[in-house]
Amino acid sequence: MEETKTTGKRLTKKQIWIFALGQLGWSTLSGIIGAWLVTFYLPTTTDIEAGATQFIHPGLVIGGFLTILGLITALSRIFDAVTDPLIASLSDRSKNKRGRRIPFMQYSAIPLAIVTVLLFWAPVNEISALNIVWISVFVILFYLFMTMYCTPYNALISEFGKTQEDRMAISTAISLTFFGGTLLAYTPFVFAGVLRGMGASFAMSYRIMFIILAAIAAVCMLLPTFLLKERDFVDTVPSNANMFKSLAATFKNKDFDVFVGSDIMYWVGLTLFQTGLPFFVKVSMQIDESFTMYFLGGMTVLSACFYPFVTKLVKKFGKKKLVIAGFLGLACAYVITALCNIPAIGGTAIAYVFGVLIVIIAAFPMALLGIIPQSIVADIAEAEGIVTGENREGMFFAARTFAMKFGQSLAMLLFTSLAIIGATQDASSNDITATKLGMTWVAITAIVFCILGAVVLFFYKEKKIMKIIAKETDKDFMVAIEAEKDPGEATVEATSEETKDEAVKEEK
Repeated sequence: MEETKTTGKRLTKKQIWIFALGQLGWSTLSGIIGAWLVTFYLPTTTDIEAGATQFIHPGLVIGGFLTILGLITALSRIFDAVTDPLIASLSDRSKNKRGRRIPFMQYSAIPLAIVTVLLFWAPVNEISALNIVWISVFVILFYLFMTMYCTPYNALISEFGKTQEDRMAISTAISLTFFGGTLLAYTPFVFAGVLRGMGASFAMSYRIMFIILAAIAAVCMLLPTFLLKERDFVDTVPSNANMFKSLAATFKNKDFDVFVGSDIMYWVGLTLFQTGLPFFVKVSMQIDESFTMYFLGGMTVLSACFYPFVTKLVKKFGKKKLVIAGFLGLACAYVITALCNIPAIGGTAIAYVFGVLIVIIAAFPMALLGIIPQSIVADIAEAEGIVTGENREGMFFAARTFAMKFGQSLAMLLFTSLAIIGATQDASSNDITATKLGMTWVAITAIVFCILGAVVLFFYKEKKIMKIIAKETDKDFMVAIEAEKDPGEATVEATSEETKDEAVKEEK
């Protein structure tokens, strides 16, 4: 195998974890929005009885199927769809002497933290049109600053990951910090209640927690920008393509198109499960809602226990096979989830057993799917750079982020439509009237999307990509795919007999 020269130094293990702190920060802020925006602004009857304030009109008041907050979020996603490629293009083309990525991250970290807090500080303590304007503005600002930080940050995964070993280590570290940030975002479930016990109002108890979490997140996001000097590790030529040409060129990459198609299926399936977990616990299992946190926490901890083994498995089986296995493993977990809706299970000891089974079965697939896909995007982006001479890592990760957001949005639409099958939804209420039948259809839909994700990914040509980017230090990772045959490949030749130039020529 021909050794390829890399530019810049490699990150040490300590520096990899410094880099991963950035993900801990932004995932905490993202988790706050994901977990609390709806809860705070669309309080349930129980929350209102506990002192929650209604800041905007409740219920499905937009066309009888959409809330005001849902409309605001949907419109902000359209704005987000434009800013993702715009920020990616600006970052890819940047000629800043400190690097193409770090300056964007540094300038956006504090505004992102401040905007996250202000989003929950509606100015009028009752239903008001001014609150709608306030929420609309700050939701858009949140997604703008989030994109300004995350798109350049994700591009560094490819640029800092000089070898497959480094790339897997970075992907593992940021996956762990992502889970850590998500769990931090759920801490108001406990501590907001403590603050209310000390005399804080319902709204202020959450605002205090959001201030604390945002401060922690801001520090975490800034540390990599001050402690890591991008130019010491990355020496790439800025892209000259404008946003539209860069985006078009990105989606002309057939291997990336296959990956994105599969990735959308993953995010739909995962979001259906995460959104539906409280309803699976309450409606399907008919046990106390507090078990949602126990199951989620148990799944996260158990999944993290598998992380140290993922890199070793990639060396033995390759990335594509393991991601496909992850899809099928999640599908099995969703089968158990669907079975929870059998009448004899709800509210019995068997329900707890089923809950534990779901945690155990889903943990390993979550580890695979939490680490490997990021590394695959980095592989494709690097291969594209070698073939075309254009370093557009930012655009590839922006496109992947858009796929994630599209999948999550589609999942939310599917969930709210499927969960209420068999029930009459009160259009004036914020509570979703989920039924066992509806939750069965949610689980079945998640199974279908996971299987589709595995089928689509089968057409990803892993061997071709790896031949283009392979370095001498990657030989252990090449063993697993040397004898593999990509879809549509007529003959199989040992990778050791192929040169990088031949692989690049084939790709062109």
